[in-house]
Amino acid sequence: MKGVWNNGEVISLFKVVEEKKEKGEGLRKAFEEHAKKYNRKPNSVRNYYYQEVDKLGRDEKRAAKLKLDLTKHIKNRSKSFSKQEEESLICKIEKLLGQGRSVRSACCQLAKGDPAKMLRFQNKYRNYKHSLQGGKMEEGKIIQFSSGKKQLLTESDITSLFMGLVRLVKKNIASEFENKQNQEKESLQQKLRKTIATLGERDGEISSLKEKFEKLKKENQMLSKKMMKLKCEKASMLSKKLSTSKVEASINV
Repeated sequence: MKGVWNNGEVISLFKVVEEKKEKGEGLRKAFEEHAKKYNRKPNSVRNYYYQEVDKLGRDEKRAAKLKLDLTKHIKNRSKSFSKQEEESLICKIEKLLGQGRSVRSACCQLAKGDPAKMLRFQNKYRNYKHSLQGGKMEEGKIIQFSSGKKQLLTESDITSLFMGLVRLVKKNIASEFENKQNQEKESLQQKLRKTIATLGERDGEISSLKEKFEKLKKENQMLSKKMMKLKCEKASMLSKKLSTSKVEASINV
C-alpha cells in the first residue's frame, strides 16, 4: 500500500536488498521487486531506502528494534564515474569477457577482491548494458567511445581479439555442421519411414497372394478328387456294360 511505511515493510525492503547483494545483483532489482510487491514506484523506494539508512545510522535503538544489520547497508558515498573512467572500466570488463570470464569474475578481478568495488563495477556495467538495450543497440556491434587520445592496441589486446574471432568462427562452424547433420538425419529418417511403409505394403500383398494360392490349391485338390471319382464311376459303368454284353451274347448262341 502507498503512504506511510510501517516497520514490516521497512524490514521487507532491507531483507530484499540483502538478498540481492548476496547474489551479487544490483540494488535496482531490489527496488523494482519491492515496488511491485507494495505498489510503489522504484525511484520512491530507492530514495526512501537511502534516507532510512541514514536515519537508522543515527537511531541505534530503532535499528536494534527492527533487528537490522546496518553493516550490510553501508551507503555508497563514492563519487560517480567520470565519462573517461566509465569508458575505461567498460573496456577492461569487455576485454576480460572476451577471455571467457563472467561479468562477476571480471569485476571481482578489477576490484582486487573488494566486495563493495566489485558490486559498484558490476552495477555500472549492467546499467551500461541496460542503457544499450533501451536504445535498441544490437549485441555484437562495435562500441565506439569518444576519447581525446587514440590508443594503440597492445599485443595482449590483439591476442584477445584474435582468440575471440577464433572462438566465434569455431562456434559458427560447429553450428553449421550440427544443422547439416540434423538435416541429413531428418532426410534419412524420412527415407527409412517410406521404405518401412513400402515394405508393409509389400507384406500385405504377399500375404494376400498366399491366401489366394492356398485357396486355389484346395480347389485343385477338390477337382482332382472329383475327376478321380468320375473316372472310377465311368470305369465301373463300362465294366458292367461289357459284362451285360457277354451274357447276352452267350444266350443268343
